[in-house]
Amino acid sequence: MGKAEDHRAQDRPRGSLAQRVPDLGALELLLAVARLGSLGAAAREVGITQPAASSRVRSMERQLGVALVDRSPRGSRLTDAGALVTDWARRVVEAAEAFDAGAQALRDRRDSRLRVAASMTIAEYLLPGWLIALRARRPDTAVSLLAGNSAAVAERLLADEADVGFVEGLSVPSGLDSAVIAHDRLVVVTAPAHPWARRRRPLAAGELASTPLILREKGSGTRQVLDAALGGLARPLIELSSTTAVKASAVSGAGPAVLSELAVGEELSLRRLVSIPLDGVALRRDLRAVWPTGHRPVGPARDLLSLTRSRPTHP
Repeated sequence: MGKAEDHRAQDRPRGSLAQRVPDLGALELLLAVARLGSLGAAAREVGITQPAASSRVRSMERQLGVALVDRSPRGSRLTDAGALVTDWARRVVEAAEAFDAGAQALRDRRDSRLRVAASMTIAEYLLPGWLIALRARRPDTAVSLLAGNSAAVAERLLADEADVGFVEGLSVPSGLDSAVIAHDRLVVVTAPAHPWARRRRPLAAGELASTPLILREKGSGTRQVLDAALGGLARPLIELSSTTAVKASAVSGAGPAVLSELAVGEELSLRRLVSIPLDGVALRRDLRAVWPTGHRPVGPARDLLSLTRSRPTHP
C-alpha cells in the first residue's frame, strides 16, 4: 500500500457500516423533504412530529459530517450536498423495497403450504377440528397430513418432511423441542360380552399387565405410556397399526384394549364398548406439539399451534 492509500485508509471513518450510514427511516424522511419542500409536510408523511423530524435530520447531518437541509420561514431546501445524498438515498431505498418484496415472496411461498405429522390418536380425533379452524384463518394454505406413530413423527420432522408434529408418547424424541398442548387419559375397554364387563371390582394393574391385549405397534405413544405405567406387558393378543383398527377389534369382541378416551367416547355412550375401572395406576399422558430444536414454528405452523392451545380437548 502506497503512502497516499495509507493516508486515505487512516482518514476513513471507523466502525461498522450501520454506524456510518443513516437508517432507512432517515433516508425516507430526506426523500420526503426533497419532494415536498417542507420539513413539516415530510414529517406528517412519514408519521412523526416536526420536532422529531428536525432531530432526525440533525442527527443525519452529524453522522455524515455535512449540512443537508437549509431551513427558513419559507420552507426547507436541500443543500448541494443534500441533493447529492438524496440521489444516493433514493437508490438505497429502492434497493430496500426490492429486498422487502423478495422477503414477502419468500413468506408467501412458505405460507402457501403446511406439512403436519401427527401420531394416530391426534390425527384422527383432534387435528380435523384444528385444521378446520386454521382454514378459516388461512384459506390459501394447502395442508398435508402425515399420520403415523410417535417415532415416525420424529423421523419426519428430523428429515425436514414436516413443519410441525404432534405426539403422545412419554418423552420428547432427541433433536426436537416441544410444548404440551393438552392432556389425555387411557382407558381399558372391552366388548359388553367380555367377562371383565361383568366384574364388580376394579381391574388390578398386575392383571392388566399379564393379560394379552389388542395393542398398537411398538413406537406408538399409547403403547409407550401403557408399557411404562405397568412395568411391562404380556405378549400382544393382536398388534395393529392404527387406533381405529384397535377399536374395531375390541368392538368385535376379539379381546380387551387400552385406548385414548378421545377415541372411544361414542362407543362408550352407545354401549358398544365398556370402560373397565383400573386400580393402582393412572394412565394419563401429555399431548405435545414438536418441532426441530431451535426452529420454533412460524407462519401457518405457528397459527396451528396457537389454535391447539385455544381449543382444549377436555373441560
